[in-house]
Amino acid sequence: MSKIKIKNFGPVKTGFTSDDGFMDIKKVSVFIGNQGSGKSTVAKLITTFMWIEKALTRGDYDIKWFTRKSKLRNQFLKYFRLENYFPNDESLNQTLIEYKGDSYNIKYENGNLQIQDANNGSYPLPQIMYVPAERNFIANVKNPKALKLTSDSMVEFVTEFDNAKNEIKGSISFPVSKVEVEYHKVNDVVYIKGSGYKIKLTEASSGFQSSVPLYLVSWFLSNSVKRQSENAKEPMTSEQRERFRKQVQLITDNEDLTDEQKRIAISEEAKRFNKTAFVNIVEEPEQNLFPTSQAQMLNSLLEFNNMNKGNKLIVTTHSPYIINYLTIAIKGGSLLKEIGKSNKSELKSKLNEIVPTESCIASEDVVVYELSDNGEISKLKNYEGIPSDDNFLNKFLSKTNQSFDALLEIEESL
Repeated sequence: MSKIKIKNFGPVKTGFTSDDGFMDIKKVSVFIGNQGSGKSTVAKLITTFMWIEKALTRGDYDIKWFTRKSKLRNQFLKYFRLENYFPNDESLNQTLIEYKGDSYNIKYENGNLQIQDANNGSYPLPQIMYVPAERNFIANVKNPKALKLTSDSMVEFVTEFDNAKNEIKGSISFPVSKVEVEYHKVNDVVYIKGSGYKIKLTEASSGFQSSVPLYLVSWFLSNSVKRQSENAKEPMTSEQRERFRKQVQLITDNEDLTDEQKRIAISEEAKRFNKTAFVNIVEEPEQNLFPTSQAQMLNSLLEFNNMNKGNKLIVTTHSPYIINYLTIAIKGGSLLKEIGKSNKSELKSKLNEIVPTESCIASEDVVVYELSDNGEISKLKNYEGIPSDDNFLNKFLSKTNQSFDALLEIEESL
C-alpha cells in the first residue's frame, strides 16, 4: 500500500498526526475540510509522486533526471501550480514530502529529492487521471484545447474528455436523472437525451455540465485499463521490473544511440507492460449536484474503481452527503460478504435496490482524512468500519440545527 507524509507545504503544516505522519493511500481515500485547508494540495502531491514512480518504473526517465536541482519544483509542481507553496523562508528547509510506493520510495527534504528502489512486491502500472474542480466550464467552450489554459492538468483532462467522446457508440446511459449521453462527432456536440427531450450539453444545467465530463472520462479510462489488464493478466512483479530496468540501462549506456533513439527504444520496451490499474483523483464529485444525484455519481465512481484490484479512487469533498453515501456503500460491502457466505442469495437483489452491489466496498479499503484550518490532518474515526458521524461536515449540519433552536428561544421570549 502506498503512503505519503507531508509537512510544511502550502496550507499543510504539521500534517498527519499519527503513524509517524504517513497517510495510507487506500483503494478509496477521501479528504474533507474547509476551503484552503489543503485537500487539493494533498491530492495533487499524491498524483505527482505516483506519476514519478510510474515514470521510473516504466523507464521513461532515470533517477538522475528526476533528482536534478529544482526539477520537482519548476516542472512537476508547476504542473499543478504548486511551485510557490514552499515556506517563504526557504533557508529553513522546512518542507518534507515523503512517498512510499510499491516500486519506489521518494523523499523531498532539505531542498533535495531522493529516490530509492522499493521492490515491495508486485506493482500495478497505473493510468493516473486528475479531475480538476474547474471542469464545469468545459461544456461551454467550443474548442478547449485551443485556449491558453492556465492549468496543465486541465489540458490533460480535456484531452481524455475528447477521447471518451469518441468512444461513445450511439448513446450511453448516464447515472444521474435517468438520461442518456450522445455524441455527434461531425459537429463535436454532446447531447443529453431524456424522456421527451434532447438538448446540447451547453444548454443543460450546471450539474450536467460538471458531472458529464467527470463521468465520461472515468468511464472511458476505467474500461480502457480493464481491457489492458485482461491482456497483461497480472501486475509487474519485482523480477519483471528488475529485468526491465537492466534492459533500459543497456539502452541508456549505448553510446552509439542518440538521445532520441534511446527514448524510442525505451518506449518500445515499455510497451510490453500494459496498465493494470486506474487511479482516479477527483475534486468535488458533488459539484452542482442534488443530494440524490451525488449518490448516483459516487456509486458510479465506486463501480469503476471496483473494476480492477489495483484501482484507486481519491476524492476531495465539501459534501456531507458524499461521506454518508460512502458509509452506505461500506455497509453494503459488509452485507454482500455475509450474503455470499449464507444460503440467502435472494437478499442480493434486495441489497442491490438500496446500493448497487458493483459499488459496494470493504471497510478496510476506505480511509477518510480531515484537514483542519491550522494545517493538521487527522483520520476520521470509524465504528465497526463505518466512518463516524462526528466529522467536520456533519458538525456544520448540527450547528445549523443549534442555530435554529437558538432562534426559537428568541421567538419564545418575544
